[in-house]
Amino acid sequence: MRTLKITEHISLDGVIQHSADDNDFAYSDWTTPYRTPEGRDAVLAAYGERFDLLLGRRTYDIWSGFWPKAPSSPMADRINAATKFVATHHPESLQWGPSEGLGPDLVEGIRRIKSQDGPNLILSGSSTLTSTLLEHGLADELLLIVYPVLLGSGKRLFAEGTPARAFDLMSTRAFSSGVMLSLYKFGGPLKAA
Repeated sequence: MRTLKITEHISLDGVIQHSADDNDFAYSDWTTPYRTPEGRDAVLAAYGERFDLLLGRRTYDIWSGFWPKAPSSPMADRINAATKFVATHHPESLQWGPSEGLGPDLVEGIRRIKSQDGPNLILSGSSTLTSTLLEHGLADELLLIVYPVLLGSGKRLFAEGTPARAFDLMSTRAFSSGVMLSLYKFGGPLKAA
């Protein structure tokens, strides 16, 4: 059975949006000033030598415009080699591969992929999938790459109505740029006091 890890670059106020998409988001590429070789290597290590990707259609489209053209690097090579499992109504239009649509039942599609042998699954971006994963207990780990900024607006990691959950801290690391990388394991439902 595969491990499914949600990995997000996130501001202190919970924003994970990085581009304008459909609105007037003013802070495109806000993570860039904080990126360091040390941080890149830590994220790459957290992803692992081999992994597959779980992506929403919008994230797939954004990434397919960048990663296939990116210069060869350990991150670009691994992302391009990964199988991309995509939440889409039009799997026939997936040009950046290897890729596969999740099918008409998103939850069953993810369960099917998790039950197969293969490398870990990484969900990055794709904020609309996060709530579904949590609601149905499909995610195993949460890797937050937290940047020392407040953005005030933008898409947030957890939407209103996301089920309450407890997390167990597995590791944390601080970088000289002010970025914190914290890995959590899903601990189950939140226990009330």
